[in-house]
Amino acid sequence: MTKNILAVVFLAVTLASCSNDDDSTPAEPIQTETVSNLYAPQTGGQGQPVGGAFTKFDFETGLETTSDTEWDVAFRGSTIAINGGAVTGTEDEPERNGNVGVAEVTGTLASVTTADGLTFNQDADASFAIATGSDNGWYNYAGDPTHLITPIPGKVFVFRTTAGNYAKVEIISYYENAPAAPNAFTDATPYYTFNYVYNPNEGETSFE
Repeated sequence: MTKNILAVVFLAVTLASCSNDDDSTPAEPIQTETVSNLYAPQTGGQGQPVGGAFTKFDFETGLETTSDTEWDVAFRGSTIAINGGAVTGTEDEPERNGNVGVAEVTGTLASVTTADGLTFNQDADASFAIATGSDNGWYNYAGDPTHLITPIPGKVFVFRTTAGNYAKVEIISYYENAPAAPNAFTDATPYYTFNYVYNPNEGETSFE
């Protein structure tokens, strides 16, 4: 009788152990990607009203998207919108129906290792979370004589995505094919090249 009881106990422990192993889901690998030449044209400018659809991007798929809901960040000209907060009142901007937030961090893509402790901002009435212009925006504008738009070194943007995950982004270039020495008069714009790291595991804030 004792042997039978011990056998039953051993079998139960073994089954429970197997069940726990089956239930455990390994973490998905962190993804490091480069997006090249994401085209984000606008109409107007040069004193005329600016318009045109924004080019939307989804970190989960790593692709441009036309979805009204499954997008994280959108580009038009030098303007960047996120899918969180409220519309700003800008012509032809997409509706905000997600909870995307963005935090600006000073450093390199490699030095930003976690999203913990960051303050995430969203678009709001008359205000984009990622500002444009040289004062506090994502780029420097050189003006005469070069008129270059150059991403500010040391700016990393950390996103809380529509899917509830985290991505960190470094914008590399605003010019087609990301030339090392761009020429605003001959190199086509706006073509975004950026590096990003995406953690596909929901709620996980680490980029390592």
